[in-house]
Amino acid sequence: LVAQTVRRDQYPTHYHATRSNIQSQRTSNYNNDPLHTTTHTTTQQQQPQLHSKMGGCASKDKKDSKVVENETAAGTGGGTDAEAANGGEGCVSNSMVFLSRNKSDTMVDAAVMEKMEAGFAKLAASDSKSLLKKYLTKEVFDALKNKKTSFGSTLLDCVQSGFENPDSGVGIYAPDAEAYSLFADLFDPIIEDYHKGFKKTDKHPASDFGDVNAFGNVDPTGEFVVSTRVRCGRSMEGYPFNPCLTEAQYKEMEGKVSTTLSGLEGELKGKFYPLTGMDKAVQQQLIDDHFLFKEGDRFLQAANACRYWPSGRGIYHNDNKTFLVWCNEEDHLRIISMQMGGDLGQVYRRLVTAVNDIEKRIPFSHHDRLGFLTFCPTNLGTTIRASVHIKVPKLAKDYAKLEATADKYNLQVRGTRGEHSEAEGGIYDISNKRRMGLTEFQAVKEMYDGISEIIKIEKSL
Repeated sequence: LVAQTVRRDQYPTHYHATRSNIQSQRTSNYNNDPLHTTTHTTTQQQQPQLHSKMGGCASKDKKDSKVVENETAAGTGGGTDAEAANGGEGCVSNSMVFLSRNKSDTMVDAAVMEKMEAGFAKLAASDSKSLLKKYLTKEVFDALKNKKTSFGSTLLDCVQSGFENPDSGVGIYAPDAEAYSLFADLFDPIIEDYHKGFKKTDKHPASDFGDVNAFGNVDPTGEFVVSTRVRCGRSMEGYPFNPCLTEAQYKEMEGKVSTTLSGLEGELKGKFYPLTGMDKAVQQQLIDDHFLFKEGDRFLQAANACRYWPSGRGIYHNDNKTFLVWCNEEDHLRIISMQMGGDLGQVYRRLVTAVNDIEKRIPFSHHDRLGFLTFCPTNLGTTIRASVHIKVPKLAKDYAKLEATADKYNLQVRGTRGEHSEAEGGIYDISNKRRMGLTEFQAVKEMYDGISEIIKIEKSL
């Protein structure tokens, strides 16, 4: 399956940056989604019991090794001890109730500690420009190295990809939801840096998709916009992220997702395709549609995000191929709405309908301060990325003006194939930059207003 799966950086269309560019250039991991294909054909459950579901992260599977005693209080739901005692915003809202642990559960394996110390020394001596190196000072490292989440995640699970890949732009992942709180001394400054000023005292607003009928077609005549898409990511409540999932959990989650998506109706009605045992004809069709994802790159591999591949992974798309869901690729769920042309309103309504329908059956992991939780901190908050493939040949000759207009509306301009690619045929990928500190509606509106202005300027030239 993997051998016959096309690389996402080889798709002839509107997906976004390759993973290497994403990590090396501080670009969101979500920028790889296989959409905006210019050759497009048209296209409350019972909460899992925490300890019985606990998979144990990959970095600490050895049970007989010597241990280093945890210097911090056990059994907290993340954040500081004071926050835990007071039920403060260090805890994940509406999510996991962290059960108390005995003393042995709060100890970091000696082999893990040794690997952590060696990795830190290697990173410190490197010329890495990653946010991990910038903010993982010796003081922060010493304060966090003995901590362990209720899922058994250590600091190493968060930073090992950045240790092994000094060319990372970010270099850190959250192995489970609690990690964002327990290791906040490291995550918070990285989040503030990446998300342009979202301080540890800031709070992401409540989810609000606003008036789904507020957006129309940004390009009614079809002169400029080739395709439009809006996507978001979600994590399933009660489960850790990829590094800590067992194979049984992967399969259990796939079953829940498949059952849920199979119940969708109307234009969302479609079929779920498990990657395990996939029929060759189905596989080839998904490749032809640019829907099939492959096993992760070296950044995700180093983060232990690809264990038990392809167990528990799958793809769903509707009959019209305008709605797509990835199950257990990098995040638990990636929910994507897309179509040819510039009708952002239709694309947005489809996404909102899908997210609301899915959430009725699968509770999502949400943090009081950070919003919706994802494996990579670059995708927190709304997790929304609204984008178009757009032809602006006149503005392309004055790229500085295009960039200035995009910056005014907090938009990001990329080549047709994502970060550091060329604008093939004068077609650019333009999307909203901001994901944290604003609502879903506001994030999409920034893109809508900005694209409208870019088209207006293009027409005037």
